[in-house]
Amino acid sequence: MRGLVLVVVLGWCGCQKGQVDAGAGAPLRIAAAADLSRAFEELGQKLQPAPVFTFGASGLLARQLSEGAPFDVFAAANVGFVEQAHQAGACDAAQPFARGRLAVWSKAGGVGLEQLGDEKLTRIAIANPEVAPYGKAAKEALLAAGLWEKVEKRLVYGENVRQALQLAKTGNVEAALVADALVAGEKEAVVVDAARHQPLVQALAVCSHGGNRAGGEAFAKLVRSVEGQAVLEKYGFEPPP
Repeated sequence: MRGLVLVVVLGWCGCQKGQVDAGAGAPLRIAAAADLSRAFEELGQKLQPAPVFTFGASGLLARQLSEGAPFDVFAAANVGFVEQAHQAGACDAAQPFARGRLAVWSKAGGVGLEQLGDEKLTRIAIANPEVAPYGKAAKEALLAAGLWEKVEKRLVYGENVRQALQLAKTGNVEAALVADALVAGEKEAVVVDAARHQPLVQALAVCSHGGNRAGGEAFAKLVRSVEGQAVLEKYGFEPPP
């Protein structure tokens, strides 16, 4: 996990043009799926004071929230995990805000889903399907393509989708099924047909165990705003269904 930590406590916020007041006092703490890291870090620059982000697998973050973790916002790569946190009494109802896409990333470039069946690719990374929506989508796509039995023994599991990508970028695996949002615009990435897996509906909710509800509501509003949606689109996200 990587945290973006910049906490400024002010009695009065003289926010610059284009910035959103995240509230004074307790820092704004946001738990978000790893695929959202690039987009949310850019959106976080629009808040004053800046948020503290914790990025990881949606399922693990949902579990932490259910156990009382002090987050003000929870954003998951699958709406079901936000609903889980809501049912546990940790967060408000889920608000869908985008739809993610799955992609294959390989240093060699030009490697699509069907090419993963080639035995020359001895190691392929995906996120853990048990806790990471992109890992589950990767498994669904491989099953739909009739490749699961061919590649299962060659799979390397990352805790989250960003870790799976790191395994490919460092050369520890030859290819990885990852979030398009983490590799959008890179020549080494090939987007997977969305019909191959269940939709990756991203959703968020303001949560009750944090200390800055006003800031959480401001961030949730920013994500769903025209400005926020433009940033998400920049990183390959599509509108929610």
